[in-house]
Amino acid sequence: MANIKSQIKRIGTNEKARLRNKAAKAEVKTRVKTAIYAAESGHEEADEYLRVAVKRLDKAAARGIIHRNQAANRKSALMHRVASLSAPAAEPDAEPEVPIAAPPAATRRGRTSTSK
Repeated sequence: MANIKSQIKRIGTNEKARLRNKAAKAEVKTRVKTAIYAAESGHEEADEYLRVAVKRLDKAAARGIIHRNQAANRKSALMHRVASLSAPAAEPDAEPEVPIAAPPAATRRGRTSTSK
């Protein structure tokens, strides 16, 4: 335990901030889960739940609870997941799209990852 007065105060403020951040992170997780569940179940207000989840992520980033890049990554993943859940199923008569193969990734020396 600290015996310096300013450090004792700092421990108290850190604990308050930790609890506040913990509550905010929990709310963000809850909102994201609610948005995903609403999209899965086809709820009529799924877009509203998505909007609220994105708003909470933005607020957490603005307050410094999570990093802004982390918020952007989470929003992107959430949008991608909700879009894939709410997209209509492909028609069975349609031919599946064949993806174009990407070239192998090169390493720093120009060799491919398999030619070591």
